Amino acid sequence: MKRREFIIGLGMSAVGPIAASAQQAANRLIGFISTRSPEEASGHTNAFRRGLEEMGYFEGRNVAVEYRWASGDYSRLPSLATDLLSRPLAIVVAAGDPAAQAAKAAGVAVPLVFVVGQDPVHSGLVASMNRPGKATGVNFFTGELGGKRLELLCAMVPSNQPVGLLVNPRFGVEVAGQHRQAVASAAKMLGRELVVQEAGTDKEIEAGFAGLVKAGVSALVVQNDPFFDSRRSQIVALSRHHRLPVIAHIREYPVDGALMSYGASLSDTYRQVGVYAGKLLRGAKPDDLPVLRPTKFELVINIQAAKALGLSVPQSILVASDELIE
Repeated sequence: MKRREFIIGLGMSAVGPIAASAQQAANRLIGFISTRSPEEASGHTNAFRRGLEEMGYFEGRNVAVEYRWASGDYSRLPSLATDLLSRPLAIVVAAGDPAAQAAKAAGVAVPLVFVVGQDPVHSGLVASMNRPGKATGVNFFTGELGGKRLELLCAMVPSNQPVGLLVNPRFGVEVAGQHRQAVASAAKMLGRELVVQEAGTDKEIEAGFAGLVKAGVSALVVQNDPFFDSRRSQIVALSRHHRLPVIAHIREYPVDGALMSYGASLSDTYRQVGVYAGKLLRGAKPDDLPVLRPTKFELVINIQAAKALGLSVPQSILVASDELIE
């Protein structure tokens, strides 16, 4: 054998196993199905990638991700889930309660990692929070905070006028009912009349705002719902047009111009989902990864929005706030 051929052969034998290992790693495929739209959810998707990177997985380098987006249209989820599960997936990530339920109904056979707002035991996604079974993830339970949101909103907008609640019945009758009950109980304690408006389409959101204004509401709580998140720009624009103060569950609303938000950090939640996805790729079993609940909550106020609405921020709100957007 010539010296050149020997050196080439030696080099190939040395890098061959490494290259094969890298190629095998690159073939690991994550399926990602979301109730939201890619543009609106980009910040949270980036947080998911950061979680993966914490575990040593980099999209496009040693792991691939196939995305399916419902863009707020929940009726698309069953077909999106079926299509996604036809791929050679290592794990599935489901963002949003309807997406997780669609993946389960489609018969997902690989480990499932979810981010959901409702109790995953009650909804049948897991057997228990500590020993979840074949699926695990993060439950950020922001629906339970609807009453607290109304309390904060009423502190910002003191008035005897009614307050409004925007809910999406297509998210699930039970879920919408629970959220409605939590806000209604808080309204009763605060001595405020509650006007509930249902909306599940773009036109219904627009008509809903008009109906709330006609009813004389002074402020609005928006149900935590992926459809509303995917229509965040529309909701913020309507709140400005009608001069209607809005509180929602994630900071992206006040960042985009709404008055305020209170809830778990959704970015941190998606990062935790990315970490769990990385652990499963490393060989962990879902049953050994307890369902997480967030420990970080944030109250965010848009000071410019408050000024535009002629509102002053009470000292109690200033002290409690985690972020003031100037």
